[in-house]
Amino acid sequence: MKEIRKELLDELLEGYEGPDDLIGEEGLLGDLQKALMERVFGAELTEHLGYEKGDPSGLGSGNNRNGHSKKRVLTDSSSVEVAVPRDRNGSYEPQLVKKGQSRLPGFDAKVISLYARGMSQREIRAHLDELYGISVSADLISRVTDAVIDEVKAWQTRPLDRIYPVIFFDALFVKIRDEGTVRNKAVYLAIGITTDGTKEILGLWIEQTEGAKFWLRVMNELRARGVMDCLIAVVDGLKGFPQAINSVFPETQVQTCIVHLMRHGLSLCSYKDRREVAKDMKAIYQSETIEVAADRLAEFEQLWDAQYPSIAASWRRNWEEIIPMFAYPPQIRRLIYTTNAIESLNRGLRKIIKTRGHFPNDQAAAKLLFLALRNIEKRWKAAPKEWLPALNQFDILFGDRLRATN
Repeated sequence: MKEIRKELLDELLEGYEGPDDLIGEEGLLGDLQKALMERVFGAELTEHLGYEKGDPSGLGSGNNRNGHSKKRVLTDSSSVEVAVPRDRNGSYEPQLVKKGQSRLPGFDAKVISLYARGMSQREIRAHLDELYGISVSADLISRVTDAVIDEVKAWQTRPLDRIYPVIFFDALFVKIRDEGTVRNKAVYLAIGITTDGTKEILGLWIEQTEGAKFWLRVMNELRARGVMDCLIAVVDGLKGFPQAINSVFPETQVQTCIVHLMRHGLSLCSYKDRREVAKDMKAIYQSETIEVAADRLAEFEQLWDAQYPSIAASWRRNWEEIIPMFAYPPQIRRLIYTTNAIESLNRGLRKIIKTRGHFPNDQAAAKLLFLALRNIEKRWKAAPKEWLPALNQFDILFGDRLRATN
């Protein structure tokens, strides 16, 4: 792209008195957009006809210029009325803004960006009108955001890696209208840790109820997309989930998610006690051995059972699914019980959906959550600092499976 000459800029800004002269309704930027678009249209038509405007060689060519038609185009910053040239044969097809289109690509990207940040259609319309003086219909915004649906389908069926050392399964609940009634539906997410230590969202699934059949479908879907093995699956205590995992990935070790246990325990105690309760629960899962962990759980019961008997009872119920991680060295254990991968994702999603009363259907929820996940995933770049030591331990314990190619 050529640099704009300073002399040209000085000429354009001659007489400039304030921001309205530049970005106002009749400001310079709008005029420039109009002039540039019309110049492009003219160049396109010249190429289509094969001769310049006013060139005598065009006489008798069988086609020539035939005036203009007016068209209002939505850009990413304004609404501009442009003159689109016509040819007598009607064979000219504008490329910058094609027939039937009324928006430049940047406009759609802006709408989708606002939608991905949780703004409703009404809020997007008000935002565009207030900042850019662009008046658009709710139907237009819906059509723009609906274009994401094909991306969601492609993302949900894309090929995955052959093996993931760790996969976290998590859920959050959103309100969705279903058969005339607003219901709480669970959105399940799978977050994989790749062999290079980076995080990847493998998919999302919306279900009203969970069960063995649903989880079996999810596992078979991951298998069909190329996942042949997972070393450790970290899950909540969901009914039928461990069996569904092992029916498709029989060698996978299923581990109860410490994040969910912590979250559940803290929801049962008063705000003033949460820091101390969290510290004492942390001491349990960070114990050196199973025996030490059992002793610390007993200490936790003695200390907190009088006020919060349900917390230790929850750990007791899930004890057999908690202790598998103690068979691993500290490097892998820290990777399993770290809260960062799940908690940062949940915070980002809740921030997006908190202003929504409810979604009209599953597709609307999937559309917004996909866009939010895409924005969150962009911030996931480097592997955590504990990954390299963990990978070395994985290689010692599961070397044959990590290096397998089929």
